[in-house]
Amino acid sequence: VQLVESGGGLVQAGDSLRLSCQVSGRTSSSYVMGWFRQAPGEEREFLARIQWREGMWVYADSVKGRFFISRDSIKDMVYLQMNNLIPEDTAVYYCAAASWDLRRNYNNIGGYDYWGQGTQVTVSS
Repeated sequence: VQLVESGGGLVQAGDSLRLSCQVSGRTSSSYVMGWFRQAPGEEREFLARIQWREGMWVYADSVKGRFFISRDSIKDMVYLQMNNLIPEDTAVYYCAAASWDLRRNYNNIGGYDYWGQGTQVTVSS
């Protein structure tokens, strides 16, 4: 599975941004797609995840109500819509993928097998 993120950039506080993740090489619909971010000197942080087939989603409390995850099964794309951005949202944002397995914790980086290269988001005050 290959993941390629795009859509990052420099924005001002209060702006919105939509990140995209192109998915290729996926062999089934039983996948979980996640978005994480990592700020300098910080650990990689879970933001949101979505089950590819059912479309069910989960959000971290830190972004609930501001960030929204979605997927387009026809285009094989996963999106992260980010609204009302604040400087603390500045980070490299990563898309991740894993096969569905009840034993995995998908709110943790260890739950995922595949990662994109990341896209930088910088929010100025």
